[in-house]
Amino acid sequence: MPRPVTLFTGQWADLTLDELAKQTVAMGYDGLELACWGDHFDVERALASPDYVHQRWSVLQAQGLCCHAIANHLVGQAVCDLIDERHRAILPPEIWGDGEPEGVRQRAAARMIDTAKAARAFFDARPGAAIGSPATVTGFTGSSIWHAVYAFPPTSQAYLQQGFDDFARRWRPILDAFDAVDVNFALEVHPTEIAFDIASAQRALEAVDHHPRFGFNFDPSHFAYQGVDYIRFLRTFGDRIFNVHMKDVWWGRGDGSVGVFGGHTDFGDARRHWDFRSVGRGDVRFQDIIVALNDIGYRGPLSVEWEDARMDRVHGATEAAAFVRRLDFPPSAVAFDAAFEGRGRGGMA
Repeated sequence: MPRPVTLFTGQWADLTLDELAKQTVAMGYDGLELACWGDHFDVERALASPDYVHQRWSVLQAQGLCCHAIANHLVGQAVCDLIDERHRAILPPEIWGDGEPEGVRQRAAARMIDTAKAARAFFDARPGAAIGSPATVTGFTGSSIWHAVYAFPPTSQAYLQQGFDDFARRWRPILDAFDAVDVNFALEVHPTEIAFDIASAQRALEAVDHHPRFGFNFDPSHFAYQGVDYIRFLRTFGDRIFNVHMKDVWWGRGDGSVGVFGGHTDFGDARRHWDFRSVGRGDVRFQDIIVALNDIGYRGPLSVEWEDARMDRVHGATEAAAFVRRLDFPPSAVAFDAAFEGRGRGGMA
């Protein structure tokens, strides 16, 4: 069976779920990864009313769509971040509250715990599925030390360790709550998170004592332009890959005036060294990714996160679905040279 090709709805929150579901089918997808913002999935309503989760499934099923994960990146970001006025724009008003930073962080942590419970209720309501079927929440963690990524003023390992300790203190209770309802949390390893490359991902795992519910939402676009080996990431954390985003990026472009850090320019600025591209239009080696996913035994969804400042999104998401579907292939169930056994190889290599 091929892996389901799904669309992450985060960049489509201006559309209702009904509108997007119809558009998703027209673009060629099998399902949606539902974002917990816009109209797509409301955590508190999912906890308050069984009718709500059934209604969400009704919308999906009316279009023949599946769902394998819900996403709560925006609230997760606030759990560990140094809170400032930018967070107000991405957080629900009840999480922002009066904007006092520690209060925001604590309310965000409580909402992430609620997200695990809502995910459990949602996936238990899936028509035809057994109670306790696999459930995944993708998202961000935030980081209290991202501002120190360049290590100046001079930054000691003891200072950085305080950031990982803060992450562990805030996220262990959340992960325990995920475990209590049998839901996995998949961190999208990403600049501004506690983990943004292989080394920091290993350190984050160690900080939470390799908690069984802490894994990763693999997205190669956030590794490639940094120079991180994204295939090595898959092979290093094979048993922790809970979800996969298919998203492309190119790098080594621009006019030489903007570097990897972005030069405080907007996406789509022609001066930029790197930019996100529609899947198949950038430099990511997706063929190698599929081979590695097969090698590690990942059979979950391939979820397109569509971002390209230069392209119409419906055009781009449509061609991305077709690209991913052509690209994917199941692993072999036999050794390719098994037919030679007992017949002599006749000099064949």
